[in-house]
Amino acid sequence: MPHDLNELVKDALESGAQFAAIVDTSKIDYREEFRQACEKNVCGKYNTNWMGPPALGPISELKIKAAKFKQGLLFQTVYQMKSSFDLDEMEAAAGIHRATFRRILAVVNTKYQFRELLPLDAGCCSVCARCTYLDGEPCRHPDLAVASLEAYGIDVMALEKENGLPYYSGANTISYVGLILFDED
Repeated sequence: MPHDLNELVKDALESGAQFAAIVDTSKIDYREEFRQACEKNVCGKYNTNWMGPPALGPISELKIKAAKFKQGLLFQTVYQMKSSFDLDEMEAAAGIHRATFRRILAVVNTKYQFRELLPLDAGCCSVCARCTYLDGEPCRHPDLAVASLEAYGIDVMALEKENGLPYYSGANTISYVGLILFDED
């Protein structure tokens, strides 16, 4: 039975997202340069996490994995800051976004019960304070671990524009994006 996807967008907004839309995965733009930013260790997490490169695998395999899903819930959280350069405020906003992402993912899991999901979030997985990847051990929480849109090479700016979400929300704001791919079949 098909789900009311407008209701899914509404649920994301009620769970703390400022913007949300249903995306057609065939329109997702993948770019090697975003993955290369991961490989250049721009975020400082390269080779430290099961959900990031190189452990996650090559972008060509990730694109195939994502292409199995026909639709997704794209959502954005936006935070006002005192200064665009305040790292403490950025980290606090990231923590609030991660909590919002988990709330939305829980709603999707319990209310919609799609056959399969592929949740992708902003930045590298942070479920554990120290990833077992660093110790050569299996992931402790594979059911909670989430890869980033960037590690998949997804052009977040293009995805937001394609789906009517603003990329820039004004001075002294920071935005984070989550994407939960799903199949209704």
